[in-house]
Amino acid sequence: MSEFLVIVESPAKAKTIERYLGKKYKVKASMGHVRDLPKSQMGVDIENQYEPKYITIRGKGPVLKELKTAAKKAKKIYLAADPDREGEAIAWHLAHSLNMDISSDCRVVFNEITKDAIKESFKHPRPINMDLVDSQQARRLLDRLVGYNISPLLWKKVKKGLSAGRVQSVAVRLIIDREKEIKAFEPEEYWSIEGDFLKGKDSFEASFYGIGTKRLELKSKEDVELVLSKMKGNKFKVTSVTKKERKRNPAAPFTTSSLQQEAARKLNFRAKKTMMIAQQLYEGIDLGKEGTVGLITYMRTDSTRISEVAQGEASQFIEEAYGKNFLQVDKKKDKKKSNTQDAHEAIRPTSVAKEPASLKEFLSRDQLRLYRLIWERFVASQMAPAVMDTMSVDLMNGDVIFRATGSKVKFPGFMKVYVEGTDDQAEEKDKMLPDLNEGDEVNKKDIDPKQHFTQPPPRYTEARLVKTLEELGIGRPSTFAPTLDTIQKRGYVALDNKRFIPTELGEIVHELIYEFFPDILDVEFTAKMEKDLDYVEEGKVNWIEIINNFYVDFEKHLEIAEKEMQEIEIKDEPAGEDCEQCGNPMVFKMGRYGKFMACSNFPDCRNTKPIVKEIGVTCPKCKEGNIIERKSKKRRIFYGCDRFPECDFISWDKPLPRSCPKCENLLIEKKLKKGVQVQCIECDYKEEKQG
Repeated sequence: MSEFLVIVESPAKAKTIERYLGKKYKVKASMGHVRDLPKSQMGVDIENQYEPKYITIRGKGPVLKELKTAAKKAKKIYLAADPDREGEAIAWHLAHSLNMDISSDCRVVFNEITKDAIKESFKHPRPINMDLVDSQQARRLLDRLVGYNISPLLWKKVKKGLSAGRVQSVAVRLIIDREKEIKAFEPEEYWSIEGDFLKGKDSFEASFYGIGTKRLELKSKEDVELVLSKMKGNKFKVTSVTKKERKRNPAAPFTTSSLQQEAARKLNFRAKKTMMIAQQLYEGIDLGKEGTVGLITYMRTDSTRISEVAQGEASQFIEEAYGKNFLQVDKKKDKKKSNTQDAHEAIRPTSVAKEPASLKEFLSRDQLRLYRLIWERFVASQMAPAVMDTMSVDLMNGDVIFRATGSKVKFPGFMKVYVEGTDDQAEEKDKMLPDLNEGDEVNKKDIDPKQHFTQPPPRYTEARLVKTLEELGIGRPSTFAPTLDTIQKRGYVALDNKRFIPTELGEIVHELIYEFFPDILDVEFTAKMEKDLDYVEEGKVNWIEIINNFYVDFEKHLEIAEKEMQEIEIKDEPAGEDCEQCGNPMVFKMGRYGKFMACSNFPDCRNTKPIVKEIGVTCPKCKEGNIIERKSKKRRIFYGCDRFPECDFISWDKPLPRSCPKCENLLIEKKLKKGVQVQCIECDYKEEKQG
């Protein structure tokens, strides 16, 4: 009979840990929370110091019964849920359900699921940390008070099925505010002058810099013509050559936020997918003869801290694999941000010796890609800086100055393993200039003035929104992915070309909340609330005080909204065509993902159709139909013939209403990382287009 019972959240985790602990330990899974607030009612006694009413979650009865039976047979019970607020709360609920003493040494935490880490953690059990529990409970109750008070109001005043959340509402506000910025944006004209130059047979590029010693911005065609008029002949004199050595430091190891951002950039993963796969890598993967092993440390963290043991292992690996000169000499301590909890290490491989290539046969494609990203980022973070040779050259014709810059990797350092991605720029590449010295003359090969217009701020991608929420102090590592998922499921925002746009429904709900509950949408207010929850975790503030400070004002706003919020009827608009099934008029209705067409004779007739968007292109396959924009089940845009199913032409790339000048076939817009490229579907014709 097992002497000790260990309870974790998931079966995968249980399987891994039981193998490490041996026969005296029985490890079982609670499958997450066993108790929660009831779904059918508020579950918060406002008159009695916000006392929560917890009930056993529906469907968890058999799990709890099994745990109670195992608990009766065990000499001691250890609660080993995840090492964060949520995990502490799960342990507390389990202790309550199993009649355990929370002040006893029953709680075990570990940052990685490896044999050494597990065995060491069981040497240091501790009581349940009620400050962590209270912090999680305060967040849960705040979200319940907001959601269960505002949501019924929205049902009554707008339509059923709507809801409002504390953090989600701020995320929607950011997306709506960005859309307003884009609509209000007025582009401004500016120009650049690019030049091709020759030094002997070597060609290089330089850009117009200024007149005399001053930098000059070109705002109009007249400015450009003035510059061109000052240039005489094809000879330019090299007036200045500056050579420098520049160091480039590696990026820090991953936090939850930076992992989600980089996985979006490099792997095209949604935040939800990134966290799901990271959870699998953390809980353990079956490595054949070696058994099930946790491959990464805990994936919900806002810290870039690395343990000395992990640093030592990485240094040994780097020296053996790349050489001593690739080792990081000065271990710089990262400055802790003001809103960083720093409860755990950064996300890193549990063993740097487990190189990605060696795990290929055990991991799925996506698991391997994410593990490789985490492994490479960690190894690179412990490597020496890259050293770049940079060169800046000024070329003068009369008093017109062109400037050329170049750089070359002198020593790759961490770049040998990994280079951080960016949202807007291509990775740095070598761009060397010929050997130039002051007094040299170079020949002008070509001068190309270009007109540009300033661009509006970009819409939020998932990565950009996560980064913004983190910078503003909205939410915490565990909340980013669920927040993004929720605002899409509610139908308040949609993804268009992987960028968030607000829906009409989202804008309606946002305006109502903004009018009657301004604090809910106030970025600074929400960030302060997150900080207050951190203070509860640190034992500095009582959780009841935090909730009371919020609820006193919130209740007043609620009373005003009940009386003054006008009912908004989202009327059906005539679609201008009849239903092909029953002959009644079709109407435009508001749905989760925006408007769609439906029969006005609902519910007797349930015919619905998407709103067709024509793009002005004749189908290249049947030559009769028109190409229309459609959406797949996963909301991805594609293009197809409106004569489907008679004609089955489809394209993920947008067809253009002009023919290829080379072969007269269809041209399409191909989306690339740096913009959009126009391509022919038949021949090799291509043209660049900014996007």
